[in-house]
Amino acid sequence: MDLVEQCYKVTRSFPADERFGLTSQLRRAACSIPSNVAEGHCRRSTAVYANHVSIALGSHGELETSLDIACRLGMLSKAEKLALDLATASVGRLLSGLHRSLENKIARSIPPRR
Repeated sequence: MDLVEQCYKVTRSFPADERFGLTSQLRRAACSIPSNVAEGHCRRSTAVYANHVSIALGSHGELETSLDIACRLGMLSKAEKLALDLATASVGRLLSGLHRSLENKIARSIPPRR
């Protein structure tokens, strides 16, 4: 959620003509991460939860790419980019760990084949 807030703050200064372009893309990718984790958790199935976390990981990659584009186009300062990169990397590690944990739980629950 902190990452979402950071993304909204930095995109406020993006050019107005990017409102429906990169601003929207970046914000949607950031919001998609916690939204998919929450939705998957509420489904009460480990496999479905793992799938939603996988989708969140995809949104994480999309966010990283959008931030790189914004920086290349001069819409983000180096300091803003660095702060967002640190937060994004932290979220990525958390998502990866959660996904790995869920996949391990699923693997333990499948009976061995004979």
